[in-house]
Amino acid sequence: MKILIFATSYNGLTQRIHRELLLSKHTVSFELSADEQDMLDAYINFEPDLIICPFLKHRIPQSVWSKIPCLVLHPGIIGDKGPSSLDWAITNNSNIWGATLLQANDVYDAGEVWGTKYFSVDENACKSSVYRHSINHVAVSLIMEAVSNFKNNRRPLLNFDDFPITGIERPLMKQSERKLDWQNESAATIVRKINAADSFPGVLDQIENESFYLFGALKEDKEHQSQPGEIIGCRDEAICRAAKDGVVWIKQLKRKTQQNQSENFKLPATRLLKHQFSKVESDVLNNIKVEIKGAVAYLHFNFYNGAFSTENCRELHVAFKNLTRNADIKVITLMGGSDFFSNGIHLNCIEAADCSAKESWLNINAINDLVECIIRCNNKLTVAALQNNAGAGGAILPLACDYVIARNGVVLNPHYKTMGLTGSEYWTYLLPKRVGQTKAKLLTEECLPLVASEAEAINLVDTVFPENKEDYLNELRQYCRELSNSEDYESLLISKSQLRVEEESKTPLQSYRDKELAEMKKIFDNPDSRYHRLRANFVRKVSCGKTPDRLIHSQVKNKASID
Repeated sequence: MKILIFATSYNGLTQRIHRELLLSKHTVSFELSADEQDMLDAYINFEPDLIICPFLKHRIPQSVWSKIPCLVLHPGIIGDKGPSSLDWAITNNSNIWGATLLQANDVYDAGEVWGTKYFSVDENACKSSVYRHSINHVAVSLIMEAVSNFKNNRRPLLNFDDFPITGIERPLMKQSERKLDWQNESAATIVRKINAADSFPGVLDQIENESFYLFGALKEDKEHQSQPGEIIGCRDEAICRAAKDGVVWIKQLKRKTQQNQSENFKLPATRLLKHQFSKVESDVLNNIKVEIKGAVAYLHFNFYNGAFSTENCRELHVAFKNLTRNADIKVITLMGGSDFFSNGIHLNCIEAADCSAKESWLNINAINDLVECIIRCNNKLTVAALQNNAGAGGAILPLACDYVIARNGVVLNPHYKTMGLTGSEYWTYLLPKRVGQTKAKLLTEECLPLVASEAEAINLVDTVFPENKEDYLNELRQYCRELSNSEDYESLLISKSQLRVEEESKTPLQSYRDKELAEMKKIFDNPDSRYHRLRANFVRKVSCGKTPDRLIHSQVKNKASID
């Protein structure tokens, strides 16, 4: 079938739906514009059989939905209505939530129901994580089932009475309803409010007589003598604030400012505050954590939004290097974080630096040092556990490992051009080594995502384990355990070392790095390069204003050019 996708952005969910539909042999085109005429033109020019809207914040024009079924994913249980569905669910501590697929009509979230699915919600869940994991999982199932039903002329009309949990209409959640009361509210309530606003809009609060939006909260049972709301200290660039029954860690802040909108983007909390804070130990906040099981070390790096700052790269480099010196460890497994494996260099920190060109250079060299250390590790076997999405240099980083094990459904974006960069992280060595020169060029030029099964088919990853997190981790641990206990372990190390020597003799690693960085430095040092403009827009969430050509089907482009 021909399927047109209306979406507000090309995010992780819309990317996955895009690829899943293509894998099912459907013909797909995108329209990201909120302009009604653009949406109508996309419909007229593409002549789709069906329109799918996995992530849509604007209205579909009647001139479209009245002519063709438009199926809209709503991140709420059946009967739930309103633009702050997940915000209310988390704030109200709902332990069961869901997503519903509705056919668009003249009333928001009130159309014909094509399907609904429930999932459990952890009491410490934040909105962005629920969306990236639970909503993503059920959305794919709902949409693919609906497409199949539509293709086979089955149109399910669901009866609300058949469902044990139904929602109600709720308004847009305002800052007045998110307001924190540090004196009287528990740490759990404060964290729940902040997490209900992650990653947008954040919770507005006062710190050091300034207004900030708060993001990325964790609660911890810790005794203190401070007044509720007072900053006790810091760790991993997060601040620790006193609550009446423990403490609240806040990872990210965004300054509220009317005078200088250029400062209006998220940063690690301590980077936006004026004072120096003492370091505080924590049992719940650790950006880098090592878990050792037998002869396997699992290296977790949970950086916010998967962005690696210069300091993050250096700390992770040290942690990895220390593991290589541990004689009891035979396998080092890179685990990534709870939401992302990695998204490469930290564009927000670069944007906030006094000299963005200099910080870009420091950051890319720091991540290159990390990648080089992994490539040159010849006394351990290394595994990259792609349990979450990865992009740009963060999708190249795992290729430095000996084995890459992906979770089914994970989305990879191994390219740089959409940020105006030519890329580094030794991609000119690692990517062709995995997929060949022709495919490597295609991946970096077309700038399209891959789901795990596609990546496995071209040898970008070695194995794909189940999408269910628990099943994935069980199979991963078994894989790593068997690798560490393998009778062939020593011969695998020898073969690995010999191959590295052979490849080094043909083309030294340093030459790949030098060539990549020569191009990157030209871009960094040119104040008029696309990179600086694209980065500035990216961190401030400024839309490009139109659908990128790579997402528009040739039929639409051809008809538009004729018109």
